[in-house]
Amino acid sequence: MALTSITSASPEMDFSGKSFLIIDDFQGMRSILRDILRSCGADVKKIAAAANGYEAIKQLVSERFDVVLCDFNLGPGKNGQQILEEAKLSTLIGPACAWIMVTAEKTADAVTGAAEYQPDAYLLKPITESILRLRLAKIWAKKEAFAEIDQAMKRLDYPKAIGLCDKRLVFDKANATDLLRTKCDLLFLSGDLERARQVLEIILSERDIPWAKAGLAKVFFRTGEFAEAKALLEETLRDNPSFLEAHDLLAKTLQAQGNLEGAALALERAAKLSPNSVIRQKNLGDVALKMGNLENAERAFRKSVNLGENSVLKSPDAYIGLAKTCSANANPEEALKVLKKLTKSFDSEEVRLKSMAAEGLVHQQSGNTDKAKEIASNLGQRIAASGVRLDSGSALEMARLMMVTGEIDRAVALLQSEVKNSPDNAALLSEVNEIFVQAEMGDEGARLVESSRREATELMNRGVLLARDGQYQEAIEAMRYARQGMPTNVRVMFNLAYVLITHMQKNGAMPELVKEARASLLAGNALAPGVARFTQLTALLNELAASF
Repeated sequence: MALTSITSASPEMDFSGKSFLIIDDFQGMRSILRDILRSCGADVKKIAAAANGYEAIKQLVSERFDVVLCDFNLGPGKNGQQILEEAKLSTLIGPACAWIMVTAEKTADAVTGAAEYQPDAYLLKPITESILRLRLAKIWAKKEAFAEIDQAMKRLDYPKAIGLCDKRLVFDKANATDLLRTKCDLLFLSGDLERARQVLEIILSERDIPWAKAGLAKVFFRTGEFAEAKALLEETLRDNPSFLEAHDLLAKTLQAQGNLEGAALALERAAKLSPNSVIRQKNLGDVALKMGNLENAERAFRKSVNLGENSVLKSPDAYIGLAKTCSANANPEEALKVLKKLTKSFDSEEVRLKSMAAEGLVHQQSGNTDKAKEIASNLGQRIAASGVRLDSGSALEMARLMMVTGEIDRAVALLQSEVKNSPDNAALLSEVNEIFVQAEMGDEGARLVESSRREATELMNRGVLLARDGQYQEAIEAMRYARQGMPTNVRVMFNLAYVLITHMQKNGAMPELVKEARASLLAGNALAPGVARFTQLTALLNELAASF
């Protein structure tokens, strides 16, 4: 991977055609930054400003900016980190936008927390025209180098993006490290773990790079080589104790090995480095609750709830975890208060169903069995009527409540549905069997699980077999029927797309079928990102779409 140098871009960049957003709660600072931008050549008509998070998000929704200069502390409401989180997760900014944190905040918590969401730069006040010019020149030069790659990624054309990385690596020494890292990320996204392993091993044979070590550990984790992943992550963290991504991956690896205590320690170390992560605090609460460490669980869940108040990452699961913790700590009144706050904070039927299940379990644990039975009965009726697609964890919780309150038939139906949607998920099947065992239905449950698995396998494969026999219309109907009955079965989603694509390869592309196939592929990728089949089928679909 020897590289030759290229001529670096000139620091004199044209500001006049760029649009800017300044986010700062002090009018004086907004004026200073506006004057600096004008001195750099920016058109004053293309400089917008926002005094708080609400105004900033409103501006980002209505207009695309080339550069955002954002303060960290913005008074009440969202801070700069939370605006950046929402801007990225809600795709209010794209890869071409330069995001610069401009702040007087020097604490490690703030800097590390903001860095997790990867702003393009972090500048401490006061800043000067020369500093801003130099930093933006470097950012723009890099974004220009990655522009074509970013466009391919936006189209989900990962093979094209990987090829562009390779093409640029031949001559672009200045961006070689970022190009290699992007290439490895793309290989993960495309599900090509073997090639990712090869690239990472070549990188590490030349240089000891922390992100490459963590990347190789990620390959080991994804392929079930947990001992190898653990050893490599621990080695990485010995030399780089502030590497948050490695701490988080180590926690996942240790959980996969059944080492909850080790996972909790890994998350605690990461939380000390960056204590304002909504998701990490929620994950820490989950692990602590599983261990029975109620004090730590309550502290972590409460912090996640509080941090999430102004964050797009606000999670109903943190509220539910806190309610479970309070209930387990013999404080049902507090648990019910938390659940009441949950339903006020989130307006969706899915959250209401989750809250009902948690409330039923709280009443069951506190001895109020009549109330628990009433909730379980209502819950079963609402699940059937709503058509809401529940995540596996929530579905299993609801099944447990129904089992202990006598709603056996509905519990069995829910468990069978989960098995059909994930027939090859060993951990889920084990948990389902355990629920049956706890209900003293072990043998019957095992039979039901096996029959559900067989039924799912038959439905998953029927359409593919019909397509191979040239019975395309029957194949499509078979896979549509399978998806209707197993709405979160990833293999069904990919098989439906495969059947539609095969039909169009034989009979010509049709816009409505291309749209259906793409929707099915995207739904499958959302549930199981990084599956090689997604990239393969997407490439075939793009070829068909190009024929319109």
